[in-house]
Amino acid sequence: MKNIKKFLSQNKHFYFCLLLIPILVWFKYLEMTIVPQYIIHTALDDKIPFIKEFVIPYLLWFPYMIYGVIYVGIHSKKDFYKVIIFIGGGMSFAYLAYMFFPNAQDLRPVITNHDPYSLLVQFLYATDTPTNVCPSIHVINSIAIDASLHNSEAFQTKKYGLLASSVLTVMICLSTLFIKQHAILDVICGVLVAAAFYMPLYLLPKLRAPKDSQDSAALNEALSTEAILEQQGEL
Repeated sequence: MKNIKKFLSQNKHFYFCLLLIPILVWFKYLEMTIVPQYIIHTALDDKIPFIKEFVIPYLLWFPYMIYGVIYVGIHSKKDFYKVIIFIGGGMSFAYLAYMFFPNAQDLRPVITNHDPYSLLVQFLYATDTPTNVCPSIHVINSIAIDASLHNSEAFQTKKYGLLASSVLTVMICLSTLFIKQHAILDVICGVLVAAAFYMPLYLLPKLRAPKDSQDSAALNEALSTEAILEQQGEL
């Protein structure tokens, strides 16, 4: 407990994580009150096999989220605020979609085996309802964490970190399909929502950076030239 208090005293910006609590409560409220009116199910979903082993990357989403937020938060306040906006904004957009387009899926198979993977899937099915699935929160937040790590200067020093993060993100997104937790439309919509946040948070600043650098260089050159002319005039 003392270590946690010391950590928070040195990193007060982590208190902004508390802003996610009302969003999580909002989700729980939707789970309890919304009656699905639309079933997300396409012919392509029927062609995707059920692969119980993919429950592992699906569950890795939780520690991946925690690791990503803590890592960028420790190394950069700016990166931390960006990922919190990405996660909070993405989830809020998804919850609004659930309210105005209440949906569910009917893809889950009956699990009869008792091997560890099957038991994990059974546990997941029992604790997470097949409602409020489109867009997929797993997809949105996985991309949010991957984007934050790829744009973290500190994380660039990780030799295989960027590759590992990207591979895990892809595996998590695929896992939602292979364990029949989401339909393919859920994943597509999740990617689109993530793209809508990625562009203003990461892509546009990168595109503006070269122009800002050129403008700054041109201004410095102009000022230098002006200073030289003034010195020559004084002489």
